Amino acid sequence: MQAAPLNHEIAEAPKAGTAYWIQTDDLVRLRVGLWAGGNAQKGTILVFPGRTEYIEKYGRTVTALAESGFTTFVLDWRGQGLADRIAKDPMLGHVVRFSDYRKDVAAMIAAAENLRLPKPWHLIGHSLGACIGLRALAEGLPVSSCAFTGPMWNINLPILKRFAAWPASWIAQALGQGQVYAPGTESRSYVLTTAFEDNRLTNDPEMYRYFLKQASTLTDHQIGGPSMTWLYQTLKETKRLSKLPSPDIPCITFCGKQDEVVDIPTIQERMKHWSAGKLEIIETAKHDLFSEVPAIRKTVISDICELFA
Repeated sequence: MQAAPLNHEIAEAPKAGTAYWIQTDDLVRLRVGLWAGGNAQKGTILVFPGRTEYIEKYGRTVTALAESGFTTFVLDWRGQGLADRIAKDPMLGHVVRFSDYRKDVAAMIAAAENLRLPKPWHLIGHSLGACIGLRALAEGLPVSSCAFTGPMWNINLPILKRFAAWPASWIAQALGQGQVYAPGTESRSYVLTTAFEDNRLTNDPEMYRYFLKQASTLTDHQIGGPSMTWLYQTLKETKRLSKLPSPDIPCITFCGKQDEVVDIPTIQERMKHWSAGKLEIIETAKHDLFSEVPAIRKTVISDICELFA
């Protein structure tokens, strides 16, 4: 594996971190970031980020996990961060098939094995990363426990928009318009076009400034809205996931009651049938639990590390 760039300063992550280029079976180049923990017996946390996210965005979270003794391994999904862009428009959030993300997971696991990352391994999946993560668990992802925040096990859409989204996104693909932005989205970074007062991610203005600093500095890491193909593929995948049983491993899931991105009833239904699972709905939180006010961030990370330990 070749060394890849990693901006420790803008990430506010431990300076001992390293990044590598890895390649999938279909020859897509991805980037992974690695921070060694202080206690090898605690193992390694695999971090599956959300849509639009990238390694540096988890800098502060990685710092907290490292302080708890865990090694952390984070991935840039295809089409995001510094991984290869899939669409003609590099700002478009796009994937050809949802199953392509499984190739990214396989490449990450191969890299973790190659780097001999300490076991046991654990999984953190946020938003889109939780959707990819649930599928990976169903297919035997070698982790001992998992944690999800704002899991995108269904997209939060009003009934009429949901009915329209299925045929509209399918027709767009069929007519060769799959690389058109989904309605209501654009080619610019969400945080650069959304005032703090209107954002759906966090109630913490300081964390939002952290996002803004990254978005305006790491310009080549950013993407805009999703494609019509991404929308169709994600709707199809979440429907398929709803029919799968929950894995038989310990799990803790966090969701903000103010979350407008994902469908909360779907999360509640999933966790109700997860025998070794626990759901925490936080009244005063939005979508991004790792970027909420300090008290919420501390609680979420502490509870996750307690489960993993």
